Amino acid sequence: MASLREVEQRIKSTKSTRQITKAMQMVSASKLSRAEANAKKFVPYMDKIEEVVGSIASVTQNSGHPMLVTRPVKKTGYIIVTSDRGLVGGYNANILRKAKRAIEARHASKDEIVLFVIGSKGTEFFERLGFNVQESLVGVTDHPSFEEIKNIANKAVGMFTEGNYDELYLYYNHFVSAISNEPTERKLLPLTDLEPSGVSSSYEFEPSAEVILESLLPQYAESLIFGAVLDGKASEHASSMTAMKTATDNATDLIDDLTLVFNRARQAAITQEITEIVAGVAALE
Repeated sequence: MASLREVEQRIKSTKSTRQITKAMQMVSASKLSRAEANAKKFVPYMDKIEEVVGSIASVTQNSGHPMLVTRPVKKTGYIIVTSDRGLVGGYNANILRKAKRAIEARHASKDEIVLFVIGSKGTEFFERLGFNVQESLVGVTDHPSFEEIKNIANKAVGMFTEGNYDELYLYYNHFVSAISNEPTERKLLPLTDLEPSGVSSSYEFEPSAEVILESLLPQYAESLIFGAVLDGKASEHASSMTAMKTATDNATDLIDDLTLVFNRARQAAITQEITEIVAGVAALE
């Protein structure tokens, strides 16, 4: 059985750990509030650009733009959004597991895959498995701007347009609530699921619908990637907050258990001392 000093030291160290996890929980909660607001503010923009793109696409059905054309799949691109840090619960494990299973189900060879990974955790994971990561982005801030992800998004979309691969998938954690997020797969390219908005008659295209579509489609695809990053950041902070709360609660439970052990051991030591004193007095009589 551990000595009183050892138990007391464990209680002290666990209390210190609890202070740290509690502080991290509060920081994550603060970051979550802003990240959630950023993700929600981006939704109206995405809804409007999707409406405009859908309207233009509906009147240029024979444009032949490579981002709208389905072709035989020989190679596939993947954009996978993870975090740069740990202590975020199952945030990284869930999305990496989903992406890995999808890749293994679709491909017989790693030569059929082109990876774009956001976050050091995802980059390390796929490089460890022997995948060739075409492009990686680390150090994305807690509240990212489009400029931070512009290059990797532009390259991923550009390589599809140039025919380097035939479809592009996006994997990220969709924020549901502070205690829930969903690993999500979205087929990003080709854009085969655009729906006409029914309001195309309200638009006049100058110089032409085809020219506008040529410029707007890459922006739309890149915006989808940025929206996924914002969504993922909200999920990351929520996962971190939940993980730190769980760690804090576990530390509290451990402190309670150790305190009970300490009190029992101290009571046993006091009882032992009293017994020895009584026995000593009796021996002197």
